[in-house]
Amino acid sequence: MTTTAGRLNFRISPDAEQRLRVAAEASDQTLTDFVLGAAEARAEEVLATRTVVTSDYFDRLLSALDDPPTPIPELVRAARRDRRFTQR
Repeated sequence: MTTTAGRLNFRISPDAEQRLRVAAEASDQTLTDFVLGAAEARAEEVLATRTVVTSDYFDRLLSALDDPPTPIPELVRAARRDRRFTQR
C-alpha cells in the first residue's frame, strides 16, 4: 500500500472543472484519480523523451562502442548459410 503525503493545489476555470468532473465520472474514477492519472501519464510521456545518464555510464558506453566486436559463433555460421529468400 502506498502512503500519500503530497498535495497539489491549483485554480482552474469553472468550465474546466466541470469537464474534468464529467470525464472522471464517465471513467468511473474519482476526480483526484482522473486528474492524477492524466498528469502522471503526461509526465511519463515528457520524461520518456529525455534520457539522463551519469557521466560514468556514458563514458563506459563510449568505451564499449570503441571496442572491436566479439564474434558470436552461431551468428557467424548463420551469416555463411545460403539464404532462402533474396531481395529483388
